[in-house]
Amino acid sequence: MPPEAPPKKQNDKKLSEDICSNINDIKKLFHNSSDLTVKNMSLMLNNARIHLAVLTMEGLVDKETLAASITNPISNYKSENYSGEDLLQLLESDIITISDHTRTDTLFDLSQKLMSGFACIMINGCSIAVAAGVQGYAFRGVEEPDTEAVAKGSREGFAEPLRVNISLIRRRFKNPGLKFETMTIGDISQTDVCIGYLNGAVSEEILSEVRTRLKKVTLSTLLGSGYLTSYLDDDGSALFSGVGTTERPDTACAKLSEGRIIIIVDGTPNVLYVPHLMAENFQTFDDYTNRPYFAFGARLLKYISFILSVFLPGLYVAAATFNPELFPGQLLTKVAGSVAQTPFSVFTEVFLFTGIYEIMREAGLRLPKTLGHAVSIIGGLVIGDTAVNSGFIGAPTLMIVALTVICSYVIPDLYAPVAILRTVFLIVGGIWGVWGIILLFCILLVNLCSKKSFGIPFTAPVAPFDLFGQRDVVFRADWKTLAHKDVKVQDI
Repeated sequence: MPPEAPPKKQNDKKLSEDICSNINDIKKLFHNSSDLTVKNMSLMLNNARIHLAVLTMEGLVDKETLAASITNPISNYKSENYSGEDLLQLLESDIITISDHTRTDTLFDLSQKLMSGFACIMINGCSIAVAAGVQGYAFRGVEEPDTEAVAKGSREGFAEPLRVNISLIRRRFKNPGLKFETMTIGDISQTDVCIGYLNGAVSEEILSEVRTRLKKVTLSTLLGSGYLTSYLDDDGSALFSGVGTTERPDTACAKLSEGRIIIIVDGTPNVLYVPHLMAENFQTFDDYTNRPYFAFGARLLKYISFILSVFLPGLYVAAATFNPELFPGQLLTKVAGSVAQTPFSVFTEVFLFTGIYEIMREAGLRLPKTLGHAVSIIGGLVIGDTAVNSGFIGAPTLMIVALTVICSYVIPDLYAPVAILRTVFLIVGGIWGVWGIILLFCILLVNLCSKKSFGIPFTAPVAPFDLFGQRDVVFRADWKTLAHKDVKVQDI
């Protein structure tokens, strides 16, 4: 039997004036869950007791804030001059001391507030409840992201709570034009998703398209930002994604200033941004904190590493199998001697050792950190040195695969497509040789140039070529040039 989804807002039940009936409805909605707490209280007005109830979800509220701002003021409040004005007004203005509060009159809204860390106060004889924000659930603190470490710059990274991530951006971007829109996605999970953009810089057409695509999401459970990538991408099955991701608040702010749109999903530190271009995979925050010539050298190394990680194994196999004359004389002797001493062909060696490396990588990711060193030792000694000495695999093959692996780590955002392309080019090189690799490269180039991200060419500003846009592709101009004109998405 599929899990029961919460009631739809448009078909929701209104709260009644009978507080006992409301509490029973809420308990029934949550199936008498043990983390739903109901504290019955009373308010003394003109020597008469008025029945109240404070509802919370255990683990989602700060008990000290709850006691100091709500329960203690209600217990200690007494008035012999109550004139019969609105009880809700009295509660909001004179009793509870917390400023973050709102009213709700439906079962759906009340349940959403409870699961968001609010304390809901109901009064007997009133069909409206007051929801006060007393969130205090435990979460991982703001730390430097492991995947985007920098030598210079902030050490802060996004955390899991949505409001914390919004505050990290707002603190850096003190601009009233920065706007956030929140929506709920997932019939079962009811996950909060926030769209952020900068008025005046964002393209209204792209913003409207982002809203439309998010509204079309049919997921019943949303547990991570990666769930939305295929819905936001123009082609969800494409090898390269038109949706970028970052864990750094300063990077997200930079994208906002360029007119991009960020999507924050509650419960994950990975923030999405669109549109995303191919050249951005080779850019890091360090590029903008160092000298332009150093940034140029770093980016050049990344482009070279990308090319080597994709083409090197396939070209090596193609040359050794079909065109050995492409090797220099001394190198050809080494390769031929290595092939003669091993029981496998060059293609089998490279393909087998690449597969072994992927197994080691997967094991290193899933194993506890305490066992990670053992995997490194086994990989370095047994699979590396011992395999070569025993004649199971050739030393040139080991060097080619090792160099390819190292190069693929230089661009971590592209590791997945690089791994697939490397395997495809390896197979094509082993079957059709260099000419097959050239043909496949042309197909890949045409595919990249035809891809778009929200109507913007994925390979811009290289194709279509924009001379002014070249200031921040391979070569990075100094900040005087970069700040000369603020390029927005609609200008691309």
